[in-house]
Amino acid sequence: MKVAVLGAGAIGAYVGAALHRAGADVHLVARGPHLAAMRQHGVRVLSPRGDFTARAHATDDPAAIGPVDYVFLGLKANSYAACGPLIEPLLHDATAVIAAQNGIPWWYFHRHGGPYDGHRVESVDPDGAVSAVLAPERAIGCVVYAATELEQPGVVRHLEGTRFSVGEPDRSVSARCRDFSEAMVAGGLKCPVEPDLRNDIWLKLLGNISFNPISALARATMRQMCLHGGTRKVIETMMAETLAVAEALGCEIGISIERRLAGAEKVGDHRTSTLQDLERGKPLELDVLLAAVVELAEITGVEVPTLRTVHAISDLLALRSAA
Repeated sequence: MKVAVLGAGAIGAYVGAALHRAGADVHLVARGPHLAAMRQHGVRVLSPRGDFTARAHATDDPAAIGPVDYVFLGLKANSYAACGPLIEPLLHDATAVIAAQNGIPWWYFHRHGGPYDGHRVESVDPDGAVSAVLAPERAIGCVVYAATELEQPGVVRHLEGTRFSVGEPDRSVSARCRDFSEAMVAGGLKCPVEPDLRNDIWLKLLGNISFNPISALARATMRQMCLHGGTRKVIETMMAETLAVAEALGCEIGISIERRLAGAEKVGDHRTSTLQDLERGKPLELDVLLAAVVELAEITGVEVPTLRTVHAISDLLALRSAA
């Protein structure tokens, strides 16, 4: 199995290291000091499950890799439309693209069935710009339940979780999903093939859609947001509105809001990825979280006043931070 990790940051390098450990032919695409460190020392993974080093091939030139069986996409979703020059050298007719993104993916309604089949979510695929680069037919969905961070160039700190759920847009249990899952499991990760990954997408989104923007607006950790009475109430309302949209689209999350909040509180003083991006001056990945769900609420006729309000304020924050 030949795999390219495009955007080998904390999650991408962790997955690449695990697949390399399992014997896959892995190629990591990165840049800057992180690339230099991986070239010199490999990927060092520091984990409570055991430290290890993977000396996979690392480059900043996808053309030096050539076509692969799988592209694991570790880029931020707001970079997808511009990644054409990077991903094109990696593709052959049957190459699958596994996008490890939060929120609503560009392929969401591809082979969805029902009245929304083929509908384009403009917030995440404006004018089809992402689909033009990443054909939905290539997509394998991926929901990440692992937490990692780049401790220093070439060094990935694995904090918790090893689950990477994958699934086909058409809900089939395909050979390409099974093969990728087996390689991930051989590398020490959990990788269930889900018959309907959209349920997992909404389960994770339930937390991301509320905690991520609120954390950036309040500069607060998970524990702080859960313990503040007013903020907790806002988050509960955002989650309830999100559940209503998911149910209107035929998805069942299977977890209560209180249980989701309790789990978040146990995480402690963790800063969400959106807050970390804000502090580092990086673009905020909110379109696939908030804007997309507000758009889905419009087409399904679900009222989401709190999501709309938080989206408006956080969208202004994103614009000002990017200026």
